[in-house]
Amino acid sequence: MTENKYSLPIYWKDHEDIAIELYEKFGNEFDESKIYRIRFTDLLEWVLTLPNFAGTRQESNEGHLEQIQSAWVYEWRDNQ
Repeated sequence: MTENKYSLPIYWKDHEDIAIELYEKFGNEFDESKIYRIRFTDLLEWVLTLPNFAGTRQESNEGHLEQIQSAWVYEWRDNQ
């Protein structure tokens, strides 16, 4: 998603949308094995800085981060 004030906000439950944003941001810098080795503390910070992300740090949990990580891998695979 581009930084657009008319874009819909993204929340923690929007795992696929977050994964797409992360793939667009990092491209092939992270392959499948690197994505699965990302520390959740880093992933959390990256998600919080995405354009149009409207969730908060307090709403995050390990389950959301795991789902985002898996969706990011699927997004990476789809683009190979």
